[in-house]
Amino acid sequence: MGRLSGRTPPSRTLDVVGLLALVVMGLGPLLAWLRLVPGLVGFILFALGGLVALIVGVMAVVQAARGRGTGRMRFVAGLVGVGFLALGVQSRGAPAINDFTTDPDDPPAFHQAASEAANAGRDMAYPAPFAAVQRSCCADLAPIRLAVPPATAFIRVESVALAQPDWIVTRRDPAGGEIEAVATTRVFGFHDDIVIRVRPEQGGGSRVDIRSKSRDGRGDMGTNADRIRRVTAALTAAQEPPAS
Repeated sequence: MGRLSGRTPPSRTLDVVGLLALVVMGLGPLLAWLRLVPGLVGFILFALGGLVALIVGVMAVVQAARGRGTGRMRFVAGLVGVGFLALGVQSRGAPAINDFTTDPDDPPAFHQAASEAANAGRDMAYPAPFAAVQRSCCADLAPIRLAVPPATAFIRVESVALAQPDWIVTRRDPAGGEIEAVATTRVFGFHDDIVIRVRPEQGGGSRVDIRSKSRDGRGDMGTNADRIRRVTAALTAAQEPPAS
């Protein structure tokens, strides 16, 4: 009769680590969604779990190559890890900036957002180097021209802003033609600051410029640019005549 070893087999350890990785990966977004932890904490837990799951998957492949079999939990963790890696590779294609605008030369300025306690100590000015990055990746972000006077354009802009399900309008200045809002991402609860500016256009009509800026992170995986595109589409659709 051979001696019983008190050691846990490596395969069993991998199964346990893989399970814990999946739990942590799912727990991060859940806790952030429930607003029990800050969004950044939830994201770090998600990323940590995904990284560990990827490592478990690689080790599982090595074990399988050595003829030690592939446990179900190791296999699942590996698949999730590969998905996490694919997400990371995809996000690398997004520009590493978190502040976008339709007017890089004269971007709308934040007033209400600059006074928020959450932005204390932050430079709310649009970084000059971002302009070149934005032009190279998002040339479609351009001012919106509306064939109505500024007062009417402001009403349309305000209507679109109030219709956004994840926005809270924090400032409205009809005389100055500006609206500010805060958008909250659904899962992690990150906050992004938005300002929309309405100005008279030369020759008649109005020009609308938008700026959207994340409070956290160096990049935003395209969130702010996509937000500007959605607002642009909504304002453009509002002035198109109904189909006959």
